[in-house]
Amino acid sequence: MSSPATDSPIIRTGRLVLRRVRPEADFAAMHRLLCDPQAMAYWATPPHETEAETRDWLAAMAATAPEEGDDFIIEYQGRAVGKVGFFRFPDIGYIIDPALWGQGLVAEALVPVIARAFTLHGQERIIADVDPRNTASIRLLGKLGFAETHRAERTMLIGGEWCDSVYFALSQEDWLARA
Repeated sequence: MSSPATDSPIIRTGRLVLRRVRPEADFAAMHRLLCDPQAMAYWATPPHETEAETRDWLAAMAATAPEEGDDFIIEYQGRAVGKVGFFRFPDIGYIIDPALWGQGLVAEALVPVIARAFTLHGQERIIADVDPRNTASIRLLGKLGFAETHRAERTMLIGGEWCDSVYFALSQEDWLARA
């Protein structure tokens, strides 16, 4: 069995490098992102208020065992700009610098990560939980073949505000059929 330290895949796409987190090296870029209210508008937690929150977040990402999840830092033009992957299977998540929204970078990052989840990790189904106000993410998941399974109200209390959820799923069969 590999450990997070020895399981260090690097995935290269046309414009991106997806790699394991390096907590110290990635701290400044990820702290800026995780403190940004725009970037965190639809995240499962409020924007980070302290460096300790970001350090703990990065440490948890680094400590994820390969049988539990498969998470990557997104590098674009040589700098860390976000994260994509599975903190815990089968829930997929992603966040990217708002300056890069609308450029197709998250879709570019998701394709190999989803393929890896099905082929390497044997996932039969991937799920996503999206705030219904996040229309860009809903559109993106639809383009990748995810289907809405249901909606629920008041699913998360984030920063004193109740948020609703739209749930999506993608089966391995549907993923392979779209290719």
